[in-house]
Amino acid sequence: MKIIKNASKSYIEEMDIRQRVFSILEDIRKKGDEALVKYCKNLDGFTGNIRITANDIKKAYDSLDEQVVKDIKFAADRIKKFAEIQKKSIVEVKEEVSPGVTLGHRIIPVHSCGAYIPGGRYPLPSSALMSIIPAKVANVSRIVACSPPDKETGSINAATLVAMDIAGADEIYCMGGAHAIGALAFGTETIRPVDMIVGPGNVWVTEAKRQVFGTVGIDFLAGPSEVLIIADDTADPDFVAADLLAQSEHDPNARGILISLSEDLASKVLVSLEKLLSDLGTADIAKKSWEDNGQVFVADTMEEALELANEIAPEHLEICIKNPEEVINSLHNYGSLFIGNYAAEVFGDYVSGTNHILPTMKAARYTGGVWVGTFLKVVSFQKITKEGARELIPAASNLAETEGLYAHKLAADIRLED
Repeated sequence: MKIIKNASKSYIEEMDIRQRVFSILEDIRKKGDEALVKYCKNLDGFTGNIRITANDIKKAYDSLDEQVVKDIKFAADRIKKFAEIQKKSIVEVKEEVSPGVTLGHRIIPVHSCGAYIPGGRYPLPSSALMSIIPAKVANVSRIVACSPPDKETGSINAATLVAMDIAGADEIYCMGGAHAIGALAFGTETIRPVDMIVGPGNVWVTEAKRQVFGTVGIDFLAGPSEVLIIADDTADPDFVAADLLAQSEHDPNARGILISLSEDLASKVLVSLEKLLSDLGTADIAKKSWEDNGQVFVADTMEEALELANEIAPEHLEICIKNPEEVINSLHNYGSLFIGNYAAEVFGDYVSGTNHILPTMKAARYTGGVWVGTFLKVVSFQKITKEGARELIPAASNLAETEGLYAHKLAADIRLED
């Protein structure tokens, strides 16, 4: 393995925000709306009505180009279609496993969820679609969406607000940051608490989600965005460079990684990347991100490339090689997989239909991204007759006694006396 370019700084920078987030959350928990209004004013510069009205939504539609609305609907339809396909794979089961003992599981949607939509450096209407639509398909009864105010308009970005409406949010609030997470988790006089919170955010939002986990469920703790591309000589260096930049422009901590099977291709990608940067509207951010965090490796073998990819466990994994289908079964750790030279990560971000809220920072080792199943509880049940109980009692009674749990033993034995 040869390293052509390595990251110039540590990927994860420690930030001492835990105590400050704890203080914000405690304030929200104890003082409700009073604290929420204070933080919306002091941190977001927002003094308006937190609850978004039907008139606010209408104004957002009116302010947008008609084609933008059509494109949001196009993306929404595809995300919904795939979520519905995924839901079909989750089925209830019920089976008599022995005489008088029937086991099974039910599929029950979460009753309520909060969808946090970032609104900092860039508006992200696509994240509204990705977090709300799967919840809607799962039949979540109450979906609450929130996003911080746009600095130019003083309210939620118009495209984001329209996306929230198209996706099917039941309630929408103009609020962001740790205080928004606290309001969703603990509730206030204005906002009823939810059962779970999903959606990406900055370090304040992520830390707040970490601290409220247990009070509510969460999807996962998201970090800076990542893409890893495995490429050989059949890959187009301009495609690869563009995809690395598309990830790098997210923020200065984003991470683009190339594992090339060819040093010649790696060199061509670096040349193309510099050329594309010169005309990029977000060059300042993309350049810093690439310089600080970008990595280029040249693998001696495909096996070596696959091993490194599994070790990194990226959020997005592109395989731009001659026969990509041949290596898929050797790839185990990724948030979403993009197969072939034309499967650009940007399509997954917006319109292919898969979800773009994905695990980062090696979390793909143990979880996938947000999907319809995120909002569904698989809960077991058992139906046991008198006949079935008689077969189970001796072993249950003995195991309870072995563990020293004599009321458990009694609860089994007493049924022999019936």
